[in-house]
Amino acid sequence: MRHGNKINHLSRTYGHRKAMLRNMAVSLILNKRINTTLAKAKELRKFVEPVLTRSKADTIHNRRMVFADLQDKEAVKELFGQVAEKIATRPGGYTRIIKTGFRLGDAAEICMMELVDFNELLLADSSSRKAKTTRRSRSSSKKTISSSDSTVSDKTAAGTSMAASVVIDQAIRVEEPTQQGLEEAAPVAEELSFVETESAETSAFTEDVSVVEESPIEGEFAEAADAGTSESTELTEGAKADEEEK
Repeated sequence: MRHGNKINHLSRTYGHRKAMLRNMAVSLILNKRINTTLAKAKELRKFVEPVLTRSKADTIHNRRMVFADLQDKEAVKELFGQVAEKIATRPGGYTRIIKTGFRLGDAAEICMMELVDFNELLLADSSSRKAKTTRRSRSSSKKTISSSDSTVSDKTAAGTSMAASVVIDQAIRVEEPTQQGLEEAAPVAEELSFVETESAETSAFTEDVSVVEESPIEGEFAEAADAGTSESTELTEGAKADEEEK
């Protein structure tokens, strides 16, 4: 039984497991990126990150301790040279694990493990992002809040005074009617009386016109009738005279 032992033995003995982790760490330092299973990558992170932390201080003691873990001169040279310059300002977290799927043979979960400071694409994206703004001190924020509160109170006081003056003016106008309304109403009454007189005059004028139009027509008809009767009498008298002559 494990009894709280969190080490993943990876189905290997101690010597086999340590040799495998050493070889994987050397490959990661030289190539900056390797592909392996997720379980091996998690165990490799525990093994290689203390080694990377030692490389920040280039001393003989640290070089000997790193060589004892890696057993590779080229890896030690690369680690204390190019890698140490990249990770000098990083306080831990030197590696990144990216899951890439499952292996075809045994369906083991595989991943890509890399050194964070050697991924140029992600570094370019992070540098293009804007830096976070610093938090302001509490004293300045209180001052700004108090100033804003004072301005708001001034505005509310001015608004209430304006509203009160408007309400008072409206009440005065409603309670005390001025002569302006009466003066405005007088021309309207005069116009109405003028319209009534005009309507009466127009009605009288139409009656006169009807009388004038009717009288000449009746007179013409009367004259025509008189002329007709006189002509008929003249014809009868002429006929009688002719008969007598005959």
